[in-house]
Amino acid sequence: MIRLRHCVLLAILTFASACKNEQSTMKEGPIPPIAKKESYTHTMHGDQREDDYFWMRKRDDSAVIGYLEKENAYYDKMTSHTDQLKKDLFEEMKSRIKEDDASVPYKYNGYWYITRYEKGKDYPIYTRKKDSLTAEEEILFDGNEMAKGQSYFNITGISISPDNSMASFGIDTVGRRKYTLQVKNLKNNEILPTKIALTTGGSTWANDNKTLFYTRKDEQTLRSNKIYKHRLGEDPEKDQLVFEEKDETFNTYVYKTKSRKYLVIGTSSTLTTEYQILDADQPQGDFNMFHPRERGLEYSIDHYKDAFYILTNKDDAVNFKVMTTPVNATTADNWKDLVPHRDKVLVEDMEIFKDYYVLSERINGLLKIRVRSWDDKEDFYIPFDNETYTAYTSTNVEFDTSIVRYRYTSLTTPASVIDFNMKTQEKEVKKEQEVLDPNFDKENYISKRVWAPARDGKMIPISLVYKKGIMLDGTNPLLQYAYGSYGYTVNPGFSSTRLTLLDRGFVFALAHIRGGEYLGREWYEDGKLLKKKNTFTDFIDCSKHLIDLKYTSPEHMYAVGGSAGGLLVGAVVNMAPELYNGVIAAVPFVDVVSTMLDDSIPLTTGEYDEWGNPNDKEYYDYMKSYSPYDNVSAISYPNMLVTTGYHDSQVQYWEPAKWVAKLRELKTDDNIILFHTNMDAGHSGASGRFESLKETAKDYAFLLDLEGITK
Repeated sequence: MIRLRHCVLLAILTFASACKNEQSTMKEGPIPPIAKKESYTHTMHGDQREDDYFWMRKRDDSAVIGYLEKENAYYDKMTSHTDQLKKDLFEEMKSRIKEDDASVPYKYNGYWYITRYEKGKDYPIYTRKKDSLTAEEEILFDGNEMAKGQSYFNITGISISPDNSMASFGIDTVGRRKYTLQVKNLKNNEILPTKIALTTGGSTWANDNKTLFYTRKDEQTLRSNKIYKHRLGEDPEKDQLVFEEKDETFNTYVYKTKSRKYLVIGTSSTLTTEYQILDADQPQGDFNMFHPRERGLEYSIDHYKDAFYILTNKDDAVNFKVMTTPVNATTADNWKDLVPHRDKVLVEDMEIFKDYYVLSERINGLLKIRVRSWDDKEDFYIPFDNETYTAYTSTNVEFDTSIVRYRYTSLTTPASVIDFNMKTQEKEVKKEQEVLDPNFDKENYISKRVWAPARDGKMIPISLVYKKGIMLDGTNPLLQYAYGSYGYTVNPGFSSTRLTLLDRGFVFALAHIRGGEYLGREWYEDGKLLKKKNTFTDFIDCSKHLIDLKYTSPEHMYAVGGSAGGLLVGAVVNMAPELYNGVIAAVPFVDVVSTMLDDSIPLTTGEYDEWGNPNDKEYYDYMKSYSPYDNVSAISYPNMLVTTGYHDSQVQYWEPAKWVAKLRELKTDDNIILFHTNMDAGHSGASGRFESLKETAKDYAFLLDLEGITK
């Protein structure tokens, strides 16, 4: 299953909540920009939609740039009284972060790999040590040196050749996720002159150490649609096209199995997958079909000895099951059950080791890690004792080991990296996230799970966290977050930045609404396509329940969402604006109908299975009935902060720009709307760990200012 419009989640989850005591500060001041109107009519299925701000799609047009700059200037003027607060919040959040930090080392193919940070620097340094952790450090890539002179920088897809002599990697200096693929000779530390543009950034080595497989994107739609084969030393213009995915609803990618035996080309849409395989020792050979695509059939594959192991929804296994098949008979008619389907257990992932296999299962919303031996003598769950935790398998690249590494966190517990010995069932905490705040004590916070009744009788789980001692009398500021699309489950985890809000009396609520898979695959199916409105009404019903329980009140209730979560809060403020004092919408997907009708926009064709295809009138009418942009009306809206990135490839900048302009035109209240465009960034915001904190500080300052909290 592809998950496309959720890449800002980690940043969004650092939020918490706010209230409403002194709002006059921001409401008094400069007059907001008024966007010009140019008549434009969309016609479809005999229906006409007026779009007076369609002209904002003209990327790099002087009028468009001018409007965005006016909005940024308005934001600066309207929030100038919080400039010191933003700086203080930034320094506060930064002070909790261990600047000279490093990842827990993992061993792969004879080397220990470590990613570390240095004090005062924004970007990671990728290193390795041969054989022993006491060996001399070898710096593979220093992101700080590579980022010099760039307003945006991202390195991705680092892949080491089997003989450890070469490293391929991708670089993006714009933020539009159009990576240039390069190769570094690790023997002499020289980067080869070869540059391959417009890739995903990732690549996979064949076992000959000379052949590199990679994925290119379509120039206009940015769909990953072609797999190429590159030979070191040869002109990339002569690279061989190995596979082209011509179905515009599918994306393609390439990787190697953990056993290092097979190269795999995968293709996927929201609901369908397909794989082709090739012996990694024979890169000049042809890929063979594993099993041809069948609409609605999802599967993923891994290899062990003489068999493949398949995680799939075959045979109506809604919550997925594990099957196996011989390496020489891979079509679905040969697949046999290994772990049968269970109605109440969602199987999310599988890790294969020499003596064990490990399943990631979700039961009643909670993540479980199940360990089973191949001989069936052992079958147990790693024990956890919290109701709002997150646990998931981490970096497990070694095959011949009894250690499974996993990560554990909760809303009150900093993230830990844990090695679990599957033979002895002993665990070793390799690292727990340090919170550099002498006043921090996880025992000072309460986390719990409550269940809100939805209007159709379903019960919606909500994970909550707040500081001990606050009175639940309806006066607390509360920030409610959710995502609710693509089956993507946002798990409850710790955030050191969120402490900035919790320590000021905020409650943070994570609503596990339909459209995600928190309660299984059917939870996702019940919040997509022609059932998408369940996502929005679930969020509203969670808000009402929290108000009824006196966690907050409408004067102190806030909502935040990003990307498809921005669509969520955009729909919610049209449907129930009276419940919220303020809303933050980050890179929001709000012009749903226009975007889904435009197949030249990145992601559109690959998302018909999520939202529906509006070329079909039934889906057109349904989308139009909830699309935030199409449903702006002359009503009172909450205070709002809307943010975007000019180079965003996932949600184009003009969607929030048009939405804000229309809100300004029609709303009947005097609440504020602030709109800020990062002219140097894309969907994920600013690059660099500290630059991104500045964006979080802006969001927090918006909430605090609405609450009248000045420090």
